[in-house]
Amino acid sequence: MAAAPVFLDHPSSLEHDTGGHPERAARIVAVLDELERRDWLGWERVSSPPVDRSVLTAVHPEAYVDALQRAAARGGGALDADTFISSGSFEAALHACGGAVELVSLLVSGGAGGRGFSAHRPPGHHALPARAMGFCLFNNIAVAARYAVDVLGLDRVLIFDWDVHHGNGTNDVFHSSSEVLFVSIHQSPLYPGTGAASDVGSGEGRGYTVNLPVPPGSGDSVYLSLVSEVVVPLAFSFRPELVLVSAGYDAHLEDPLADCRVTEAGFAGMAALMSGACDALGVGLGCVLEGGYAIGALARSVCATMEALVPGGGSPGLDGPFVDPLAVAARERLAAEFWPDLGLGLGLGG
Repeated sequence: MAAAPVFLDHPSSLEHDTGGHPERAARIVAVLDELERRDWLGWERVSSPPVDRSVLTAVHPEAYVDALQRAAARGGGALDADTFISSGSFEAALHACGGAVELVSLLVSGGAGGRGFSAHRPPGHHALPARAMGFCLFNNIAVAARYAVDVLGLDRVLIFDWDVHHGNGTNDVFHSSSEVLFVSIHQSPLYPGTGAASDVGSGEGRGYTVNLPVPPGSGDSVYLSLVSEVVVPLAFSFRPELVLVSAGYDAHLEDPLADCRVTEAGFAGMAALMSGACDALGVGLGCVLEGGYAIGALARSVCATMEALVPGGGSPGLDGPFVDPLAVAARERLAAEFWPDLGLGLGLGG
C-alpha cells in the first residue's frame, strides 16, 4: 500500500499572538476544523519538530535569530507596522520552519506518498535573511530549500509561489543561485512592491528568478494559463529533484488584502497541474502555507489543494480559455532570453 500524504502542523502556531491582526490564530483553527470535518482527506497528520539551529542559520544569521529570541522573551511587540512578535512567537516560528524542513526530509526520502502540506504560522516568504517583514519572521520555504541542497545533496529545487504578494524574501535569498528556480505569480501593484518581470536574478542565478506579475482582478483563467504555459514548461526544462509551493490563498476573490479573483477551483487546478508535472518528473511536491486572510475561503482552498495533490484526485472542471496573453508574452520572453525549451509546446495549452 502506498504511503499516505502528510499534513504537518504544531500547536505552537496558535501561540503566535498578533491580536486583531489579519494573520491570526483563527486561520489555522479554520483549516484544522475543516480537515477534521472531512476526516483529514485520508492524509496522515504529523507533528512538526522545531528546526535545528544550524539549518536555520544557513539562511538567517545567528545575530538575527538571537534578536528574535530575545524579543519574544521580553514579551514581544511590533517589529514593523505589519509584523508582530509575542512571547510564543519564537517557538511557533521554530516549528513553522521545522515543519517545512521535515516535509522536505520526508519527500526526499521517498516517504509521504510523494506529497505533503506544512501548515503553520507565522508565514515566511517575505522574511529576508536579517529582517522580519510582511507578517513573517523566518523564511520557512527558503530554509527548507537550502536544507534540501546543502544537507540532502539535491542539485535543483523549484519553488513556485502563488501567494498574491510577491515572495520578496525567497526571491532575494536565491537571487544569485542556479540551484533553486524561483517562480512567482503575484498581483502588481501590491505590497511589497517588488517582483517586476525584469527581475530575473543575478550572477549565476540570472534566469532562475522568474517573476510573473498580474493585474488586479486576475482570476482562475489567468493563473491557470500562467501555470500551464509557463510554470509547468519551466519545470520540464529545469528538471527539479523537488518542487515546493509557497501556498498562499490571498489571491482568493473573498480575500480582504488583495484584488485578485481566484476560486477554490483555481487553486485546485494549479495544484493538479503541478502534481501532474511532478508525477511525470518523478519528484515529490510539498506545499508550505503562506497567506490567506478570508478564513472560510482559506480553509476550503487548502482542502481543495490537498484533494488535487493526491494521485487520481483530479481537479474541478473549469471553463477556458486558459491561454491568456500574459502567459503567451511571458513564455515568449523567457524562451528568447533564458529557457529556449519553452518554445517546444510543453504546456497544456501547447
